[in-house]
Amino acid sequence: LDPLTMLSSTFRRAATAAASRSNATINIAQRTMAMGPAQGGEISDELLAKLGSLSTQALVDGLWVMGWPSAQIDGARPLHPSHKCVGRAVTLNFVPARPDIAQDKPPGGESPEYEAFEKCGPNEVLVMSSVGPWESIGGDIKFLRLKQRNIGGLVSDGSVRDTDEIINYGFPCFSYSTTARQGPAAMQPWECNGVISVSGVTVRPGDAIVGDQDGVVVVPAKVADKVYSIAHGREEIEEIVKEELIKNPGPPGKYYPFMSGKIKVDSPLGQLLATKGITPENSNQFEGSADW
Repeated sequence: LDPLTMLSSTFRRAATAAASRSNATINIAQRTMAMGPAQGGEISDELLAKLGSLSTQALVDGLWVMGWPSAQIDGARPLHPSHKCVGRAVTLNFVPARPDIAQDKPPGGESPEYEAFEKCGPNEVLVMSSVGPWESIGGDIKFLRLKQRNIGGLVSDGSVRDTDEIINYGFPCFSYSTTARQGPAAMQPWECNGVISVSGVTVRPGDAIVGDQDGVVVVPAKVADKVYSIAHGREEIEEIVKEELIKNPGPPGKYYPFMSGKIKVDSPLGQLLATKGITPENSNQFEGSADW
């Protein structure tokens, strides 16, 4: 071949390679956009503490007022009556066991579950999505590491083993139940910090997880500030109503239930709140003052 033809051929190969790389970049970008980001927002330590100061009922009510779907993880109950938790979600997804899954999963200390463990600390709650309520998500040896990490809590719609030891570890644990079963025979940990479904409730990494004796609630990071504002306002009003009913016994129907953003100023509840300094000027609970 003459030099000009060789040069032209070289240029064509380079252009083809560049186009291929460009297409790959576009495909990756398109795929990323198609999947969407795993995390929905950021929650500050200050806001996290505020959310943790509220009851799970208030948080459920706050999301309900906004029209968001149910966020209570029904399949997670406290392992001990003293257990309460608040933290940002670190998620772990289990998938049904299959030989190739076991072979392809990173082995030993590189397993997705141990990756998740190392992301946890006092302000994190590890949320594990099980393949079934009675399947074991782990026991004393695995979860010793969570104790060492001083984790904020563990939540799952699966079951835990070695119950007495886990209670002795001292970190809050919420699970469907307890079991003596082995987990690896039924499922394998597959992904850390993806979007997961736990008892039909979506959990994204970074969402606020709040647990108490009534259950566990997921507060989406994207709207956490607004949920707190509504829920805190509701709790404040409920305390006033309760105080009034203790002072002047009678049916609660005069004041309760109420709908946030719909309280009328001239209603019995509106008038009661005014005596406590709560008005449309400083509360989003009144008709016309809703900010969601």
